[in-house]
Amino acid sequence: MSRTATITRVTSETAIDLSLTLDGSGAADIATGLGFFDHMLTLLVGHSLIDLTVRCTGDLHVDGHHTVEDVGRALGQGFREALGDRSGIRRYGHMILPMDEALVTAAVDLGGRATCVLKATYPVATIGSFDTQLVEVFWEGFAATAGANVHAIVHHGHNAHHIAEAIFKGLARSIRMALELDPRQKGIPSTKGSLTV
Repeated sequence: MSRTATITRVTSETAIDLSLTLDGSGAADIATGLGFFDHMLTLLVGHSLIDLTVRCTGDLHVDGHHTVEDVGRALGQGFREALGDRSGIRRYGHMILPMDEALVTAAVDLGGRATCVLKATYPVATIGSFDTQLVEVFWEGFAATAGANVHAIVHHGHNAHHIAEAIFKGLARSIRMALELDPRQKGIPSTKGSLTV
């Protein structure tokens, strides 16, 4: 079974081409026009061991919001397509991840329902020119289209870069666990018999 997807998403605000392989090796080829966001996506790829290529041209003269949100939505759509009916996956994943002084608990359910809860406080409003609010915007977009519950709690941390990095790495490791094929799981991992997206 090839778990891949190719997504093209064009609006008046962004134009995105994305290709995704869930059973990859962590290969990233990312260009969104936002350096810090590219860094976070590269971390996401490297720690989830998916392969991901993203090209995004967005209305960065406005700000980074549409680029970040729409890439999140395109990635979620890619996950939804690549997962198919989600048969055989572990479905749930979790991680407690330290990043220097920052500590995050992350958990993911690829069960078809969309929820995003991030609890994080940043000491500054921006990391370089990247608005820290966009971390949550990205994960909300991903959760909405992937059909995923995405949770992350930052227990402590005083460096904004480390806090954001811990969230991305923790959720990446959780996603890696959740999308893995479980040799003991016969069929769809739900007592209902289906996972509705």
